[in-house]
Amino acid sequence: MSSSNEEVRFAVADRVATITLDRPDDENRMTPGVLERLAALADGLAEDGETQVVIITGAGGTFFSAGMLHPKVRAKLTKDQILGIVRLGNAVFDRIEALPQITIAALNGTTRAGAAELSLACDMRIAASHATFALPEAKWGGFPGAGAPVRLPGVVGRARALEIICTGRELDAAEMERVGLTLETHAADRLMPATRELAARIAACGPLAIRGAKRIVNVRGSSGFKAARELSDALRHALEWTHDIDEGAAANLEGRAPRFTGR
Repeated sequence: MSSSNEEVRFAVADRVATITLDRPDDENRMTPGVLERLAALADGLAEDGETQVVIITGAGGTFFSAGMLHPKVRAKLTKDQILGIVRLGNAVFDRIEALPQITIAALNGTTRAGAAELSLACDMRIAASHATFALPEAKWGGFPGAGAPVRLPGVVGRARALEIICTGRELDAAEMERVGLTLETHAADRLMPATRELAARIAACGPLAIRGAKRIVNVRGSSGFKAARELSDALRHALEWTHDIDEGAAANLEGRAPRFTGR
């Protein structure tokens, strides 16, 4: 079974679904339309008792996705529109994280900002050898608003998560695997075959075992999730009306160092 809305491709075979962000001419960016399509797919998968694994990847070999918002995108939107996109992204990523299936992000290239947060909502990540991962929001005067401060510490540890978020630096594929962000690294032409092989091994196991194990793991890690997500939403809303968020975007567009004031 397969379907497409031109920007997001969806296919299912042998109990494994594959979702492909298909906007390579725009860095596979997640527009509101793309996010709404992901939400609809997640809603369908939540009721799907046959599919046991979901793979999410990007079209082409350059970008997994550049995310949702970049200073160039922000410049065309009102603050309410920006916050609306962030809230939509949060809602979609929460639905993906809550899926009963095992989810695997196949990072086929640059994975930046909101796309990095999408990958963190997945259970596992596998990277191509040229892939990169970055949460650059601090360089723009903000912080990741779609779940990274909530999810990343559970993946790489508290100190490393803060270092990655608060420097905004880019990790290469070797470091991603070293710090536990990804399970494996493969040559570009082996990424999808290796991801499908892992998915097939999972899908061949008992559905009750797979879904039960994921439920237990999710419950174990959920004690502080709700409070952290609520704080993230409140702080992200307040941040949008600060001098620093406007200065960060302006500096990026003008190609200069930002002059942050903490206000």
